Amino acid sequence: MKQLLFVSLLALSLWSCKDTSVPATEDAGKTLHTILDNYWEDRLQLFPIEATGFGDNRYNDKMNIAIADSFRDSLMRFYRRNLQEVKAIDTSGLNSGDKISYVLFCYEMEMNMEGLTYPTHLMPVNQFWAFTLSLPQLGSGSGNQPFKTVADYDNWLKRLSVFPAWVDTAIGNMERGIESGWVLPRTLAIKVLPQLKAVIVADTASLFYGPVKSFPEGISAADSERLVTAYKEAVRNVVNPSYQKLYDFFSGTYLNATRTTSGINQLPGGVEYYDYCVRYWTTTKLPSDSIYNIGLQEVANIELEMNKVKKQIGFEGTLPEFFAYMKDNKGLYPFTEPKQVIDSFWNIKKHEEPMLRKLFNNTPKTPFTIRQTEAFREASASAEYNQGSEDGTRPGIFYVPIPDARKFNCVGMTTLFLHEAIPGHHYQISLQQENKELPAFRRFLWYGAYGEGWAHYSETLGGELGLYNDPYQYFGHLSDAIHRAIRLVVDVGLHSKGMTREEAINYMTTHELTSEADATAEIERYMAIPGQALSYKMGQMAIAAERKKYEQQMGSRFDIASFHDEVLKDGCVPLSVLREKLASWSQQ
Repeated sequence: MKQLLFVSLLALSLWSCKDTSVPATEDAGKTLHTILDNYWEDRLQLFPIEATGFGDNRYNDKMNIAIADSFRDSLMRFYRRNLQEVKAIDTSGLNSGDKISYVLFCYEMEMNMEGLTYPTHLMPVNQFWAFTLSLPQLGSGSGNQPFKTVADYDNWLKRLSVFPAWVDTAIGNMERGIESGWVLPRTLAIKVLPQLKAVIVADTASLFYGPVKSFPEGISAADSERLVTAYKEAVRNVVNPSYQKLYDFFSGTYLNATRTTSGINQLPGGVEYYDYCVRYWTTTKLPSDSIYNIGLQEVANIELEMNKVKKQIGFEGTLPEFFAYMKDNKGLYPFTEPKQVIDSFWNIKKHEEPMLRKLFNNTPKTPFTIRQTEAFREASASAEYNQGSEDGTRPGIFYVPIPDARKFNCVGMTTLFLHEAIPGHHYQISLQQENKELPAFRRFLWYGAYGEGWAHYSETLGGELGLYNDPYQYFGHLSDAIHRAIRLVVDVGLHSKGMTREEAINYMTTHELTSEADATAEIERYMAIPGQALSYKMGQMAIAAERKKYEQQMGSRFDIASFHDEVLKDGCVPLSVLREKLASWSQQ
């Protein structure tokens, strides 16, 4: 296996300089900053939709077809050139802050280049992550794409005009995937069909018509009339024909060619690709077998704690019987309409606010809100966080799917909010974006083990925030904790150990509070995005271990708010870098 560059660099003691105020050698520092700035500017043009998501509106009319071979070839050259340029720098002339940037940049380029060697573009659509799902969010008027001026409205029409070419490329890629054996499992392809079909509706009922249902102030009647006509035509002539074309291909040619196996290791080169996925998502070199065993042990440990809560509540039966009791207890389904669910989440925020000040010195300026997930993707969506814009004009959004409020179990709402919202993703992502001392590429960098690890660690703060006094809510926290531990077992099981979809679903329903339908959606998510599910528990365990270590080592010098500030201040980093960073902090 290719040795990851950042590991060898760390071994060369890039962290020996602990005083971040020590200036860089002028030439080395300037050269690095120039490379990083140029990289970021070029990257925004390569990924203009990402730029829109970051709040940079210069390329709102652009859409590159990232799944095209020509684009991937250009991307490989782009990464290779930047890596060569940055490796020419003498790192002895960099201060410790720039050394972090150097390490992260080399790591990013190496991992991105390796990722392009796998033909993932031959499976461009799945039921969990796909451009066909994010495009309606962009075009709805409530997502990242701004609709404030006439130019904004026209920009979207230009961007949308590229979509038919994207669909043709996707179909061509999938045809090549059929020939080479890189195809989705049939169970996943089936789930894509209703998602595609749901978008194909009459023009004024379309999500893509949403922006012209009402216009902001300052748009004239003449422009409004023109745009209404243009958006109707876009739905009729661009959106619906493209989604129909993709649906027809998926429901016919593609569905007939899908596979019956569950794991990515069953594809040509799939064993090597899963190894890459494990390294990519965990930012470690741990073999999948070790992660699998960690998962088994964590499941056993959390079940012991669950039994304590069951005893506290006074339930006499077994843990699986307690799961059934929790699912059938009508008192745990108190809602009749979505607004009640959303209001309950706002109430959690209100209750935690006084204690947050004791756990964090630095809090984000980016606004925050809570919304129900859009209907077209609600049935198969999970709760999620959509980051705000860098300038704060677009809030961070906690999306909650509520297909039927009467079936929304209140157990676990607290831990869900801590993870997806505050202080989980909203704090971490917003503070990272707002930190103008970081190079731009680092303000928007994402590593699953760190980002999801922090969010999962945030769930463990519920007791300190005064939110787990109710044993049912604490049990909900344990349910989420065991859910993440189960992921270590079933993700590796599916993609490395021959576990079938049905066996994975059975393992999940046996060991946690979940329905078969929810377990099925989760397992199929792991089938669609191998390795991503490993990031949560691996990252959380790493952060928790660091906290415990420094609580013991530092004694009275340990300050929890300062610890959290240090974890968050440099943004997303691989776990090895986080450990080195905290080691320096503990000596200050």
